[in-house]
Amino acid sequence: MHAPTPPDLPPIPVVDLRDGGLPAHVRLDPERARGLRDDCLGFFPRGVGLVIPAGDALARRWLARSASPYVEEIAAMAAALGVSGVWVLNASYQWACTALAREEGGAPWLARTLDWPFPGLGRRVTVARLAGPAGDYWSVGWPGFAGVLTGLAPGRFAACINQAPMRRRTLHPWLRLYDMAANAVAAWPVRHLPPDHLLRRVFETAADHGVARRMLESVPVSRPVIYTLVGPRPGERCVIERTEEGAAIRTDDTTAANDWSPPRPAWEARMPANAFLTRSFDEAATMSRVRQDQIAGFDGAVSKGFDWVVPPVLNPYTRIGVSMSPATGLLRVVGFEADGAALPRPVTAVREVVCEID
Repeated sequence: MHAPTPPDLPPIPVVDLRDGGLPAHVRLDPERARGLRDDCLGFFPRGVGLVIPAGDALARRWLARSASPYVEEIAAMAAALGVSGVWVLNASYQWACTALAREEGGAPWLARTLDWPFPGLGRRVTVARLAGPAGDYWSVGWPGFAGVLTGLAPGRFAACINQAPMRRRTLHPWLRLYDMAANAVAAWPVRHLPPDHLLRRVFETAADHGVARRMLESVPVSRPVIYTLVGPRPGERCVIERTEEGAAIRTDDTTAANDWSPPRPAWEARMPANAFLTRSFDEAATMSRVRQDQIAGFDGAVSKGFDWVVPPVLNPYTRIGVSMSPATGLLRVVGFEADGAALPRPVTAVREVVCEID
């Protein structure tokens, strides 16, 4: 593995978890895991921490009722850390992200930002090497998190998750909280796999891009999600827009920014937390399209660096940037934090990992 690390910024850790799996990540770095939990929960107003144990109980029950094979791992990580919040964070979901699948140098590349309102995610991101029946893969994530949001299986495929648009029963911005609550109630009896757990299963078991695509298209999920997937060969790239039991596939416009493309009635594009109660339905759709157009129109090479992470793709909640190629096995990651500034800035060195191709 090659890891350039400028002296002024800390490196992103790369951990080998082929023996022990993700629970070993918590045991190897409990301080990082507890610090991440404290940072994330610190985002909420004072006093919310008092209800986190109750939230853990609800999240644990929901996950236990799902089809996830990873519930015992979450239980083991929660027990190892000995603090509340692990179940809640494993049941949470990112707010707004941007992804692009394109070909450069004759090979598909996948570039994505992950935007989440929680501070600390950029500073504490790690790259984990994991093993499954289909081969090794690398996951960009955090200690204590059981799913996969961004990953690379060298020689097989790379994929990431974006949050799907929100089902709306109303149109007024102030009623988004009502729609969120209604969607949560509707999801309670659904026992399918959480989307990030399905993506982990795909990395563990899918032998190639074709198998990964079929699984991501067809396996029922507990809530809507957008997957962006690339393989190692030219033409192997697509965006998979999923509802719980349905799928729409795009192979031409392979960008994603938290909305269906084209938009669908009664579904609203996601937006940053600071605009949640003010931005209109139409404004949300417009900003999603602007982000897609911005990243699609980037005239540089996502395979060379992170010059493509600029506004509006870069926003107050951008926490990580990733670019990866299953053909070359190259994975690059950088962490961002706002730290009081209007827009986030890199807080880690760019971690470059040359992954072994089986």
